[in-house]
Amino acid sequence: MGERWRGTQNQLLAFSSLANTFVQSVLASHSSSPRKTTCNFVCDFWDCSDESQCGYHQEYSSLHSPFACDFEEDTCGWQDISTSGYRWLRDQAGSTFGSPELRSDHTFGTDLGWFMVVGTHQGKEPATAILRSPVLHEAAPTCEIRLRYHGNIQDVVNLQIELTHNSETLMLWQSLGRVGGSGWQELVVTTGRIQGDFWITISATRNATHRGAMALDDMEFWNCGLPSPQSSCTSSQQHCNNYACVALTQLCDGEDNCGDASDENQVSCSKGDSGKGTAGDGEGRTVVNHKITDFENGLGEWENTTGWVITRGSEASVASAEPVRDHSKNSASGNLICLLTPSPLFHTSAPGSFLLTKADQGTPAVLVSPGFHPSTTNSCVFTFYYYLHGSEAGSLQLFLQSQDPESHQMNLIRTRQGDLGAAWVRDKVTLYSKNPFWILLKGETGPGGVVGLDDLILNQHCKQVSKVEDIRPPATSAPDMPQHHQGTKTGPRTPADIFCEPGQFSCGELCLSPEQLCDFVPQCAGGVDEENCGGTNFESGPGGWRDASVGSLQWQRIRAQDSSDPKTDALGNEAGYFLSVQRAWGQLMGVARVRTPVLGPSGPGCTLKMAYYLQGNPQGILSLGVIEDGTHKLAWSIQRNSNATWTWVTVPLGERMRPFQLELLGLVVFSAPGTKGIAVDEITFVNCNPTVTTEKDTELSCNFERDSCGWYPEHKTDALWRRTSVQGPGYDHTTSQGHFMYLDPTSPPARGMGARLLTAPQVSPAHNECLSFWYHLYGPQIGTLSLTLRRTGEADTHLWARTGTHGNRWHQAWATLSHPSDSSEKYQLAFEAHRNGYHGNIAVDDITVRPGPCWAPRRCSFENSDCGFLSSGQGAWQRRGNATGSTIKGPRADHTTETREGHYMIVDTSPSALPQGQTALLTSEEYSPLAQPGCLTFWYHLSLQNPGTFRVHVDEGKRRQVFSVNAPGGFAWRLGSVDVQPEKAWKVVFEAVGAGVEHTYMAVDDLYLKDGLCPQPGSCDFESDMCSWSHTAWPGLGGYSWDWSSGAIPSRYPQPSVDHTLGTETGHFAFFDTSVLGPGGRAAWLQSEPLPPTPTGGSCLRFWYYMGFPEHFYKGELKVLLLSSQGLLILWGTEAYLRQQWLEGHVQVTSPVEFQIIFEATLGGQPVLGPIALDDIVYQAGRSCEPPVPTRGELLWGSGLVPQAQMPGGIWPGAVTAAGLFGSIRRQHPAPRSSLSLSVLLSQRPGGDEVLRHGTLAIFKRATMYLHVWGGLGREDSKSATIPVVTVTLLAALLLGLLAFGMWRRMKKGDHPFKKQEETTAASGFDNVVFNSDHVTLPPITGDQTTTPDAVQDI
Repeated sequence: MGERWRGTQNQLLAFSSLANTFVQSVLASHSSSPRKTTCNFVCDFWDCSDESQCGYHQEYSSLHSPFACDFEEDTCGWQDISTSGYRWLRDQAGSTFGSPELRSDHTFGTDLGWFMVVGTHQGKEPATAILRSPVLHEAAPTCEIRLRYHGNIQDVVNLQIELTHNSETLMLWQSLGRVGGSGWQELVVTTGRIQGDFWITISATRNATHRGAMALDDMEFWNCGLPSPQSSCTSSQQHCNNYACVALTQLCDGEDNCGDASDENQVSCSKGDSGKGTAGDGEGRTVVNHKITDFENGLGEWENTTGWVITRGSEASVASAEPVRDHSKNSASGNLICLLTPSPLFHTSAPGSFLLTKADQGTPAVLVSPGFHPSTTNSCVFTFYYYLHGSEAGSLQLFLQSQDPESHQMNLIRTRQGDLGAAWVRDKVTLYSKNPFWILLKGETGPGGVVGLDDLILNQHCKQVSKVEDIRPPATSAPDMPQHHQGTKTGPRTPADIFCEPGQFSCGELCLSPEQLCDFVPQCAGGVDEENCGGTNFESGPGGWRDASVGSLQWQRIRAQDSSDPKTDALGNEAGYFLSVQRAWGQLMGVARVRTPVLGPSGPGCTLKMAYYLQGNPQGILSLGVIEDGTHKLAWSIQRNSNATWTWVTVPLGERMRPFQLELLGLVVFSAPGTKGIAVDEITFVNCNPTVTTEKDTELSCNFERDSCGWYPEHKTDALWRRTSVQGPGYDHTTSQGHFMYLDPTSPPARGMGARLLTAPQVSPAHNECLSFWYHLYGPQIGTLSLTLRRTGEADTHLWARTGTHGNRWHQAWATLSHPSDSSEKYQLAFEAHRNGYHGNIAVDDITVRPGPCWAPRRCSFENSDCGFLSSGQGAWQRRGNATGSTIKGPRADHTTETREGHYMIVDTSPSALPQGQTALLTSEEYSPLAQPGCLTFWYHLSLQNPGTFRVHVDEGKRRQVFSVNAPGGFAWRLGSVDVQPEKAWKVVFEAVGAGVEHTYMAVDDLYLKDGLCPQPGSCDFESDMCSWSHTAWPGLGGYSWDWSSGAIPSRYPQPSVDHTLGTETGHFAFFDTSVLGPGGRAAWLQSEPLPPTPTGGSCLRFWYYMGFPEHFYKGELKVLLLSSQGLLILWGTEAYLRQQWLEGHVQVTSPVEFQIIFEATLGGQPVLGPIALDDIVYQAGRSCEPPVPTRGELLWGSGLVPQAQMPGGIWPGAVTAAGLFGSIRRQHPAPRSSLSLSVLLSQRPGGDEVLRHGTLAIFKRATMYLHVWGGLGREDSKSATIPVVTVTLLAALLLGLLAFGMWRRMKKGDHPFKKQEETTAASGFDNVVFNSDHVTLPPITGDQTTTPDAVQDI
């Protein structure tokens, strides 16, 4: 079932199992029974230390299970015993060892969780990886092992779970074609009663054609412990010989529930039968007149009329659903369990056998009991074990046929149908008849399924008719199972009945196939083909719901007046009916399950409406799930009580393909005081017909303020689109306070990797349309958002896609909807979000559809389409990827995803495809005119050998060349950028001119038209976007990426409050939240475009960085790396704690070959909330990072150059203004046009205080910064300035004097460094700088703005 359902279910089950732990441990310590107290699923000591490292630990809060292992801390004692390099390891998601599809653990649903994984093995020989548990002791008959696995049948040849005890190994489960589905799957296996020591083995087998990747997580052991000794038992319990207590209903049921088999001896059986009984025959077959037929020596006195065969587990086919062990001895072959003999318990006999039918569907197998005398006291009890597995169509029915003188009446007593799993299930019925009677067991299989029987037990009050008594035998067949759909109907037969094929449903003159039943499309008069499909008020029957419980609870249709609570149905009728959870005889986990028939397909707006009643103590659980593709998914769940009243709920189901089933699950503790029960009523399906389109369904233009219009979330995974106003971006695009559609993988935790937002089927118009929308892609592991158009019978058309984070803001996108003029097929639109991890969110808002095609898209990655580009000329441009198997040799990976699966546009420039001098053109759709300058960027890739000339043109009716390159390429993608400002509609044209060289090509990827002029290579102020810096997530580093934001935009991640460029919250920066990282060398890279070799002396890289981490315990790490063909080199690095300021960094870069610069963000400790941010990256080719030294005489001191500062109350002789200092420098050395002009002004404190706190430090720091920036941004031919030694000495003395004076003033006020002060969040550096058109003004420094010790160190 879904993760939320499993968590609440486990929590409630764990409540009862842990309630008496302390009492049991005390009694166990005084028990004289010689039993092992370790790894026996019972806490024998007060702290449960005896149950550690047993393949589980005691009580996992994350799993709500008494005994489980989530592998977060260790392996819980599991050991790899493989004999080859193909082995099990404890690992995390994102590792290169595991499967690339494995993106999270199951426990927490993140890439930081741990699990056991066997990775891809490179060898070609078959190999088996074996994982073995520690030695365990004693398993109860009810023991279940639940685990989660991740993988599919393409990964392993076989996955199997075995149990070894004594000299026998039992096969509990094996895949062989049944491992499938996406994501984590749940597996439940039963062990049966195991005496003595045993261990569990999990093995995965691979060969040369299978990759072998498989993972396991969250192993849980449920109901495995035998009952502990108790000082006394309740009136409804039996005291065993070992002082344990078992329920009276468990006596003589064919299972050793006490642990010493004392619940199966004659004393216990006589008590279980009201104290009446006689001795057995001494041969283990009959005790107190109980009759057991275990099929070890044939059918006994039962008669097989047709279809049943006696077999054993050792004869089961490995590829079938047949039982691999019987119930009597829990063995494929071995000892006979004589359950009704006091001692000895075991005897040597033939291999364990049971009864099985594999008859074809429609050919039932019938087993008939001997005749019995009338039973009028309701005391004849029949207990039996059955096995239903492999098919939802399989069924088992129990009939009672009486010898009525007037008619042989046949009564249906019990019906079980569907796949109940690979387990033997107990049932018990009380038989009542005024006449002699027989018991008939009728089994019928479905495709691939089997039905089994074992251990048929009749108590002493079932009096068998002797052979000499003369009664007529029953008929050899039983009536059909009452069904609505099996090609049968009540009433007179019509001509259509005669012509309908077997298995078809007839109504009037129609013959409907099984696929046309319960498809939400009524075709018969009165909609009889849609009856018994789950929509019902239960007045005339169960409405198609079938109980599939295997535990102590079950669903039953009951009348309100026969119920203790509720006392009316949902409409208030005391005589009404509803479906209710009742007690049952099953011995396995006590969850009540009831299922619909196979349904579907359904429309995108499909919902289920029902009324429910829930009153449990401490709480009950009611859940609705969907069974689809062999997996169970949660659709709705409730745990709180309904206050003893009926409550209505609507559950969205969405669009689903056939086949799927709905399943109601209920869990309640009837023995708890105050518990009343669970019930459902008035179930209806709304808007599920996929062929009907409502007026709302046609509303595609939507701002989501009122509702979701014609857009519907798909409900196939637990990752769902939701309409919200507060999550994710924190603001919508329409009004900044409205609603939008949002996908968040963390609330609630979702393990599904994708989700879709769908429309209902739409009628195609006669013209093309333009769909525009706004999207928000934000987070370090966000993935892909795409838009797809679907038509029945046609391949999906991919209209648009974006991958990776696009910063913390809304972006607009367009897509043209092309509709064939002659197409009558309806179409659907779907936004599909495919996550790359578990950190980030995706949102969509303001969708608009208008007639006519769209302008050319401003951004194109070629991942999903060619974006409207057309190829012309001699050669042919093609959209392809390196994994498509094309004959054209191209780049090893695309630029967008940097994988072989990515796409780009490529042209073959070999002579045979593009002769020398010939051209191949790639022309875009029309772009709209630009009112402001724009920057057109693109990435191109040229082959190693010279492919010819690559040109770019802007076509406004007349083609104008804006870019050209004619040189051999390399292994890297290169960035091309041109400034454009067309005044009318225009196109971009890529031109390839062949050079006549074999095996050459040209490729283009990631076209982007953005506002503003193009930045210099390697430089970026991050005000409009990330410029040419790539933040592609690298899987080897964990798959995380840098992001883009500003302090003014709400963010779920910590970030600086202001940027460095503007010093305001509206400015932008690049940042990364390191809290998403886990241990193990994970990091995030911000990577420059390829840069040419540096000139002699190198180049200078300047940047400003921000780091915020709690002091002393945690620290972030920021590194500057140089990546080239010569390797990876660390140029610069820093570790920092919390600093509320931007700091400057610079590094000299030298490389004789083409290279890239990488900023790497990582952690120096454990994960903690803390951002690392970057701003104002400047790459200065051929420049030195050292500041220029002014020459002698160039810096003059005088009243005109260095004016004294006028301060309130008089003149401060030692004070200078930074404006005067920098002004003198500018007059002597005018800055280049691109330099930064500064006018730094000191301001006053409120109250007339003359000296600013730490003002001298601020002047010194900003003066140093100015010299660096002003000198670094100068023209290459500007002359260096030198400062005379005397002048430097005077300047240094002046600054030291100012520093001393400031410290004296600070200590005079008592504001000394050792005084405890309140923490300030004021930002130092340029955080509060005001930028004007020609100067920069520093704001007043108030009394709460102090220079921190860290800032002093930085100065």
